[in-house]
Amino acid sequence: MRLLPKDSDLGWTPLAWLFYLIFYIAFPALKPNATRIDWALMLGGLALFLVLYFRGFWLENRASIPIIIAITLLGVGCFPFNPGAGSFFIYAAAFAGWLDPPRDAVRAIAFIDVIVLAETLTLKISMFSAMWPLVFCVVVGALNMHHRQLKASNARLRLAHDEIAHLAKVAERERIARDLHDLLGHTLSVIILKSELASKLAERDVERARREIRDVEQISRDALAQVRNAVRGYRAGGLREEIDSIAQTLATAGVDAKIDFADVNLTPAHEAVIALAIREAATNIVRHAHATHCSIAIARDANACRVTISDDGRGGDAASGSGLTGMRERVEALGGTMTRDGARGTTLTMILPTPSISLGASA
Repeated sequence: MRLLPKDSDLGWTPLAWLFYLIFYIAFPALKPNATRIDWALMLGGLALFLVLYFRGFWLENRASIPIIIAITLLGVGCFPFNPGAGSFFIYAAAFAGWLDPPRDAVRAIAFIDVIVLAETLTLKISMFSAMWPLVFCVVVGALNMHHRQLKASNARLRLAHDEIAHLAKVAERERIARDLHDLLGHTLSVIILKSELASKLAERDVERARREIRDVEQISRDALAQVRNAVRGYRAGGLREEIDSIAQTLATAGVDAKIDFADVNLTPAHEAVIALAIREAATNIVRHAHATHCSIAIARDANACRVTISDDGRGGDAASGSGLTGMRERVEALGGTMTRDGARGTTLTMILPTPSISLGASA
């Protein structure tokens, strides 16, 4: 049998608090002509108190009120014969200090003090004997009230910390999902295009078909490396390399691409967002737009980097898919904005605040 709950925050300290019973236990030894009845009453009261005391640590809040009342009554019964029994009132006040809400704890502690004072005046007990339980009931009860409030605050902090950790995990999973969608969507589109081309060339131009298949193999290897980089949270290549790869993809799909790339200094986070956004836009052009021409422009004004991607495809105002939604979330996470215009083809405009970038020569 355990005396104290296994998950108690108090640890072994309730055992140390029993030290204050020494005044109650020692009284028969200090009393002149103490009888066996005095010792029997002391031991009986001690045994009953210990049962109530350890039981109190297994109960929460209002469930401990019967324990508080029982220990107080035990003090009332023993105090006239053993001044050391005043410690029972203090133990009762200690349990009362853990009541919630705090006003219930204050009422219980005040009630215990009233009981002590009433018994002292009624039975004409020495005020010197009553003073220390009256004072320490308030002191110990108030300390336990503070301890309970501190414990509740720590519990709320732990809950908040756990919630933050959970949200961080969810955000990371969503980031990886968006990155994988953009990376694999673009790459698989290229693989499909080259595979279809190789299939068509297999009968009339075997050598070129082999080259296309080798390209498919290389693209697949590159995609695997990009997926690994995305999971680790960074991109291996720079923005220029990404744009060159996208231009090649568009050319393979028969889309005439015009690239206007201002060589700006960007943070890795900005480069990753722009690269993934252009990749997703190029994937949509290849898959859905049926465009023949597109333009990609990256420029800088006073405090922002502007990215514009437009095509002459079918356009429209259809609802955004997961790719465009993920793109918008990335841009907004960096404090930017993204708009889409489907009146004539499709035009995507992204503006990212980048106060520290510097403009180099145009490509």
